Amino acid sequence: MIQLPKLKHADNDSFFLIAGPCAIEGEAVAMEIAERVGEITDKLGIPYIFKGSYRKANRSRIDSFTGIGDEKALDILAKVGDRFDLPTTTDIHTVPEAAMAANYVDVLQIPAFLCRQTNLVVAAAKTGKVVNIKKGQFLSPSAMSHARQKVIDSGNDQVWLTERGTTFGYTDLVVDYRGIPTMQALGSPVVMDCTHSLQQPNQSSGVTGGKPELIGTIAKAAIAVGADGIFMETHPNPSAAKSDAANMLPLDKLEAILTQLLRIRAAVK
Repeated sequence: MIQLPKLKHADNDSFFLIAGPCAIEGEAVAMEIAERVGEITDKLGIPYIFKGSYRKANRSRIDSFTGIGDEKALDILAKVGDRFDLPTTTDIHTVPEAAMAANYVDVLQIPAFLCRQTNLVVAAAKTGKVVNIKKGQFLSPSAMSHARQKVIDSGNDQVWLTERGTTFGYTDLVVDYRGIPTMQALGSPVVMDCTHSLQQPNQSSGVTGGKPELIGTIAKAAIAVGADGIFMETHPNPSAAKSDAANMLPLDKLEAILTQLLRIRAAVK
């Protein structure tokens, strides 16, 4: 099992959960989500890492929400970790962001569309933090061996890989579950991103669409084939969220899905 500062239930024979809002919108909603997800995961014995993007760099339109300010959002992430005794993660987009974000969080996430950016991956690795690399929508699972090796060659063996779907035609993604054991065979834990894999990017409106009603389907299949971790973006009121409103799981539906996933995990074990 993974080991992180503040990670509870790490010795349980369970998948781990990365969950939180798409973006840090403000302190109140971040605290609400962290508190509720923490309560659920404590009850179920699931290791939990809080996720929130301090800045959104990959936007369809120039007027899309990008954040509340880097320092303000990173401070909120640090407060969440301290208040609820949780490890935290956020994504980074440029080399200088690696060292900056590493001062606030425990895991640095490399976005899918940047997984081949060598300088970024190396900068993240050199912070000594866990580096979670999302598989590019344009890459085969086996091709992630190169991204993973960049972290290891930089002196950091703490690397996770995340499946988040593959481009399928126009404005849609598909998940090939063969990718989970393929990437596990490389020697790193593999996470299933159950919300971004249901995106329908680059819609004519300039706002990404999605199919959140299938989040449970994606998650259950991932656990059935042995995923080490589950990534879900969740929000008390997704329709009011400032980013990825079309893809996030309503917070009040999280416990039921996680309970089902534990049953599947027990059955396949």
